[in-house]
Amino acid sequence: MSALVVGLLSPADTSQEAWGLAAALGYGCAALVAARSSAPWALAPAVVAVLGGAVVPLLYLTVISKEQMEVGVVERAADLLFASGSPYHPTPHAVRDFNPYLPGMALFGIPHMLCGGIPFTSARLWFLVGFLAAVAGAIRALTNGRDAGAARISTPQGVTGRTGVLWLIACPVVALPLTFGGVDPPVIGLMCLALAFTQRGDSGRAGLALGAAAALKWTAWPAIPVLVTVLAVRGGWRAAVKSAAGAVGIALFTVLPVALVDSGAFYRNVVLYPLGLGPTASSAQSPLLGHLIAVLVPHGKSLTMALIALSAMTVGLSLLIRPPRTTVAGADRLALGLFLAIVLSPATRIGYAIYPIVLLAWPRFTAALSAGVVLGQQSAAGPRTILAGSLPPASRRS
Repeated sequence: MSALVVGLLSPADTSQEAWGLAAALGYGCAALVAARSSAPWALAPAVVAVLGGAVVPLLYLTVISKEQMEVGVVERAADLLFASGSPYHPTPHAVRDFNPYLPGMALFGIPHMLCGGIPFTSARLWFLVGFLAAVAGAIRALTNGRDAGAARISTPQGVTGRTGVLWLIACPVVALPLTFGGVDPPVIGLMCLALAFTQRGDSGRAGLALGAAAALKWTAWPAIPVLVTVLAVRGGWRAAVKSAAGAVGIALFTVLPVALVDSGAFYRNVVLYPLGLGPTASSAQSPLLGHLIAVLVPHGKSLTMALIALSAMTVGLSLLIRPPRTTVAGADRLALGLFLAIVLSPATRIGYAIYPIVLLAWPRFTAALSAGVVLGQQSAAGPRTILAGSLPPASRRS
């Protein structure tokens, strides 16, 4: 239904319209398959949903050369980075001139810069590769690094890691940006990877994954204090400092050199433009609360900035007063903070809902998956075997 609504309400001849109409048919077929399946969240409807909601629309949009503006922005950023040392246009005027992403995002444009417009060099495809690699890494971390673990280890409801990944990809808020070239999937994918390492108690790798996400886009930065707090509660301050050092170190190592090359261009592109405070209006405008306040209320932009700062302080204070003790609780707190920022920002897109929705759903699945129920051993070994190494630390101690 959501895909059909997107297809019918989107402007004509846009990638959103094409995805919505094509994906609605695919999701309809998946619903028919699911109705005939005896198990909830089964593999067959998940495969049909991915094919109909992501794969077929992606191939179709690639053939007709329809993509989101972000694809061209990232590809030009790679060209500028290697030509001038900065991925930002020094004097941007038109919307397409602005690059609101952090320097790490330009890496996805390097294949296009090196090989031109030949197949498989589009940044859209590399966004997809980055997302899939991060999510696969999360599943591998939760299954003790076993190659076959994603297929053999399941939640108590019988959902395996691979099936869970398929349902994640099939989710409309994920499938839509994956098909038309949104930049958010690799960011949320790396955040999911950081959450997986946090679930496993691996603070070093959690920090590295979080730092990689923070090098791509500002939306990953709120995750740093949240996950550091979770690690402090679960593993002590040494684990928290180790994670924070990795995350902040990678982010600053990526951002600071580029910001110093042309600080004015960095400020105009990465600070003013995403907040809707520059002379050129951001294209990320949806009729959410922050945009309505900025348009309808005197000094509305200043008011929205104050509300965002207040919400950030409130969430930050909650980390001190009532720190989250599990990755699920931490992801919930992060989802709340990002939801408030998205709703209150004067320049935002409804598509940013990928962050709170994935953060609410995916950690709950991975927390159940980390219990490590091994499929296929019931008949040979009697009761289901639990992989002790995959349990959270509190469960192992008990």
